Amino acid sequence: MRFMIINKADADSEAGKFPPPEIGQAVGQVVEDLSKAGVLLFAEGVHRSALGARVKVDGGKRTITDGPFAETKELVGGVIVVEVRNRDEAIEWAARLAEALRDEVEVRRVVEEADFDPDSDLYQN
Repeated sequence: MRFMIINKADADSEAGKFPPPEIGQAVGQVVEDLSKAGVLLFAEGVHRSALGARVKVDGGKRTITDGPFAETKELVGGVIVVEVRNRDEAIEWAARLAEALRDEVEVRRVVEEADFDPDSDLYQN
């Protein structure tokens, strides 16, 4: 099962500031441990929303809204995608990342092709 662990943007990351060195080192250690455990698929941070855009298409009309976006607590700051045995294992890794970041992270299961099978447990686990 693949899971995405999402950390949120904050006022500092939206201002283009990097985290303090001790947080960067702690997160780096978690990423290294994920890699050594063989469960890391990728880990990436994202630039501040001021450098991004939102795209909407409605009735064939395209609307592009340049960043920055107002609600920093709703913005993605980075993602780590892991392939693990189950949700509990994903949560254990997420807890280590949350501790390293000193902040909350979100864990979401990635939809797999098999999930479209009518007998799938997509909404069971």
